[in-house]
Amino acid sequence: MNSIRILIVDDEVIARENLQHVLKKEGYLTAIAENGLKALKIMERDEFDLVLTDLKMDRMDGMQLLEKIRSIYPDTEVIIITGYATVSSAVDAMQRGAYHYIAKPFNFNELRILVKKALEKRLLKKELLELRRRIEGSETMPLIIGKSPKMVELQGFIKQIASAECSVLIQGETGTGKELIAKAIHSLSPRAKGRFLAINCGAFNEELLSNELFGHEKEAFTGAQRDRAGLLEAASGGTVFLDEISETPLSMQVKLLRVLQEKRLIRVGGTQEIPVDIRVVAATNKDLKEEIHLGRFRQDLYYRLNVINLLVPCLSERKDDIPLLCRHFMEKYSTAQGKKIEEISPEAMDILMQYEFPGNVRELENIIERAVTLTQGPRIEVDHFPGDLQQMIVRIPRSGNREFLTLEEKEKEYILWVLRKVSGNRSNAAEILGIDRASLWRKLKRFETEKL
Repeated sequence: MNSIRILIVDDEVIARENLQHVLKKEGYLTAIAENGLKALKIMERDEFDLVLTDLKMDRMDGMQLLEKIRSIYPDTEVIIITGYATVSSAVDAMQRGAYHYIAKPFNFNELRILVKKALEKRLLKKELLELRRRIEGSETMPLIIGKSPKMVELQGFIKQIASAECSVLIQGETGTGKELIAKAIHSLSPRAKGRFLAINCGAFNEELLSNELFGHEKEAFTGAQRDRAGLLEAASGGTVFLDEISETPLSMQVKLLRVLQEKRLIRVGGTQEIPVDIRVVAATNKDLKEEIHLGRFRQDLYYRLNVINLLVPCLSERKDDIPLLCRHFMEKYSTAQGKKIEEISPEAMDILMQYEFPGNVRELENIIERAVTLTQGPRIEVDHFPGDLQQMIVRIPRSGNREFLTLEEKEKEYILWVLRKVSGNRSNAAEILGIDRASLWRKLKRFETEKL
């Protein structure tokens, strides 16, 4: 905590001292300035994580200071504080890149929470930058985003087994990033200078898959006008990634097993054995032991592929990584579309943290790409999400700046939370809540009336 630095900018001595006192008690290092020009001088000497600035000041006001900070120190967060709050000035501050806007007089607990959230955003930026630097430095491992214990363990295991020549079986749900992990294994291996070729075994029928993997001889079939090397031959010296290996026909599994055992193959229509030097990394979203039991997958091929087994966690098992992934995808698509999107609103992030993501990381990436495409401002809001996600939001009206919910508000929050968990199924929700459907219907109608 004591490494976090906050700069307080206000032309009122008492306001500066009060803020400094509160923030020092939280363990933050603080500095003060009475106007924007002096604040910039201080920032030339020291790096700050956050700037709290008054709006109305002589010589350089808070909005001008905000613009200077965004251009010179883009990673520093800014919170605007003012006694002259208007909707237009709040919108203007957010559009210019302020993290938030708070009106005087304010509750210090509210300020503490706001400061904490702004610093969390700053920390996410630093973590992502450090992750990229580490990946782009001495190592050539593709960027695998994640700081959760499961992902840190997985990244360490990838580095440990990459240099081996044995086959690897990657298991995980659709959309978890199995191909990215296969690329990481290849890029950290002695085969990194060789080719990495990927093929989806479920995208071809048996004849086409055989041709793709093994190639063919001239006149092996109608239209085969010349010899053609398959992927296994073309990747010699490198790595072949076989995605959806469980979808491979049994007859093809026999041929793959022979290649793995003998390191040789025969092209379609050929008779000559061709040596191949490949490492095979396979992936599946199915339980191959169950497929073996059902007679759909060969046990001997399973043991050949499963020398090293990697289990990729689904996104719902590593929700701590969601903010980091969101930041990565937001920056990726903002840059691609020429936009300057700074953040995701707390309400929108809350929805993402509660959502189960059946499509895993791929689904999250699609959601953020869509939101970046739709937003015109500096921030992604709930309205930029697909309709089913927008319905998950819990809006609870509160009177004044109260810290606690009333019993009625808490009931509403819990009922809506249960509805989200059962995907809107009112019968299931009523059963969980221990009430009948009619009672649930009446409560929901009341909530709608309150909203009006």
